[in-house]
Order: sequence, then structure tokens, then C-alpha cells
Amino acid sequence: MTDKLATLSQDEDVSIITLDDGKANVFSPSMISAVNKCLDDVPTEKGSLIITGRTGMFSAGFDLKIISAGDMAATKEMSLNGFKLLSRIFSFPRPVLAACSGHGIALGTFLLCCCDYRIGVKGEFLVGANEMRTNMVIPIPILELIKFRIAQPHKYRAVLGAEMYSIENAIDAGIIDEIVEADDLMDAALIKARDLATLGHPSYTLTKELYIAEPLKKINDAIDGFDSN
Repeated sequence: MTDKLATLSQDEDVSIITLDDGKANVFSPSMISAVNKCLDDVPTEKGSLIITGRTGMFSAGFDLKIISAGDMAATKEMSLNGFKLLSRIFSFPRPVLAACSGHGIALGTFLLCCCDYRIGVKGEFLVGANEMRTNMVIPIPILELIKFRIAQPHKYRAVLGAEMYSIENAIDAGIIDEIVEADDLMDAALIKARDLATLGHPSYTLTKELYIAEPLKKINDAIDGFDSN
């Protein structure tokens, strides 16, 4: 495990959050907290944001060690905070770009669905929701993200079919927008993010709020219900 699970850096008007736990970039309570702390320092009235992972791994999802330990309270707290983090990224006031550096499984894919533009890398990498194969229910906050982002012909296959997509096939599914060589990922991400950073404020924020209002309300209502149970 690296000293810092998530780090924030700056390149002109582009903020960059890098996930790196030295392994699968799982969203443990510590990772969730680290990403939230990074987000606290990202400007919300100018610029853009890139979220990326370590070489070969964007994120493999929630920390299964906590889930398999059988502590329901700990699992619920981790899940709730993870949903809140996804909602925060989905509704972030400035453009968010995912530089998908490798595999993006389960919550890794849902994080991609939160971002406004997604660049993947060529290679033997997979993205997708495998919950039906691990006997886990996909809750409403995640379902609403999938329904909003994934292309219509792929929604059933992605959710109930637990289909895993190569990075190339993920474009048709609506999970990835663009593919580049691994060595070119951050250069391509920065070029796109710098362009997105020029989008007007507050016009971008206000239009984004209107555009995602319906799914965001369903996501946050479901989070509130999950929290109260």
C-alpha cells in the first residue's frame, strides 16, 4: 500500500486526482476518505478535473475484504459513503474526465459512469459490473447511474448479464469515449481536460444541474433511504 491512497496535483487549470493503493485501487473507507479530501481542494468555479488510477488498474471496486468479513454495519457504512462519493463526482460543478488506466470493475465502472468524458487505454483490460456473478444486489444509486450513462442496447447486458467489456467494446456500451495507447493516456487526458476547462462558468454548472437533475434526485433519494434504514 502506498503512503497516500489518493493524491491531488495541478496542471494549470486542470486538477488531477490519482488513485494508487499499490494493488487494485479498492474503495475502502480509507480510499473514500482520501478522495473526498482531494475533492475538497478542487476548484468548483473554474478549471476541470481528471481522475486516474495506477498503471493497469483504474479501480476494482469496493473493498471485498470488508464485505466478506461479515460486519454488516461496516459494510453499510462503506457502501453509503461510496454512494455519496459517486453522487458528489457525478454532480461536480466543473467537467470531470476519467483517465481509465486499466481495469475498471464494479464500482470502478460506476466511477467511470460519473465522469463527463472517459478515456481508456489499449490493452487486455476489462470494465463492467460483475455483481450478478458475485451474488451482490446492485442498489438504486448505482442503477440510476448505469441507466443514465450506458447505451440503451447494453443496459440489460451490463446489469443483469454481468457482461464484461474490453476497452474497445466499452465505447459502444457508452462506458468509454476514446481509446489511446497507455503511454499517451495522460497527455491525451490533459489535452481534453484543458479544453473542458475553458467551458464557461456558471453556464456549465447550471446546465449540468438541469441535465442530470432527474437521475441525481433518484440517486440522492435512494442514498437518504439507505442511510435511514
